[in-house]
Amino acid sequence: MVAHEIEYKLHGDDMQFVEIELDPGESAIAEAGAMMMMDDGIEMETVFGDGSNQSKGLLGKLVGAGKRLITGESLFMTVFTNHQMEKKHVSFAAPYPGKIIPLDLKEFGGKVICQKDSFLCAAKGVSVGVEFQRKLGTGFFGGEGFIMQKLEGDGLAFLHAGGTIIQKDLLPGEKLKIDTGCLVAMTKDVDYNIEFVGKVKTAFFGGEGLFFATVRGPGSVWVQSLPFSRLADRVLAAQSGGKDEGSILGGIGDLFDGD
Repeated sequence: MVAHEIEYKLHGDDMQFVEIELDPGESAIAEAGAMMMMDDGIEMETVFGDGSNQSKGLLGKLVGAGKRLITGESLFMTVFTNHQMEKKHVSFAAPYPGKIIPLDLKEFGGKVICQKDSFLCAAKGVSVGVEFQRKLGTGFFGGEGFIMQKLEGDGLAFLHAGGTIIQKDLLPGEKLKIDTGCLVAMTKDVDYNIEFVGKVKTAFFGGEGLFFATVRGPGSVWVQSLPFSRLADRVLAAQSGGKDEGSILGGIGDLFDGD
């Protein structure tokens, strides 16, 4: 597998977008709706799956699309191809505040495992598939972490995560405990599992959930400080406070108002 050798530039800080430079004949793939802007001369094509198996006939296309359906993503992806004789640019925007992580898959053994909602775009030739965790505990209690995506190939791929992102490089046998929603990605050699917090009182009243993810080296993991699910929960909680949020008399006032 040989992916297209694209070049890129990141713009912004908290609401980033990535600008990809395509040489004549080069292509990039992206999730539907991720495109921000593109130069005239770049053509868009909607394909089944990730676009890396288009030469395998109808069966290959259906397999690729089926894998994406399992992860909850769209059956389709968009391929952006430069059909002109000069370099062109296409930009892809992050869906919510956070950071874009560029990953050269050659540097990580040709495979990175990531949360199913974190993939943004990649060079054409990068395969986007499904990574099933074989451990029983992970399957029953992993939540979003049970079915993860795998990015395979030798090209550039771009992930997006919320808040601040940190890369932790683990030594052989080194173990790290992470909130299940904060784990963004990991290299293929990292051992991953779901563990119970250990104490019933802590589990029910600690506010951190019943389970956390454990990762064991060797390898690298990427961790986000603000998962989108946590951000959404805070927004919904703020909306439920209504117009009198912050006032101790808000609830009493609503009784008299008939709310």
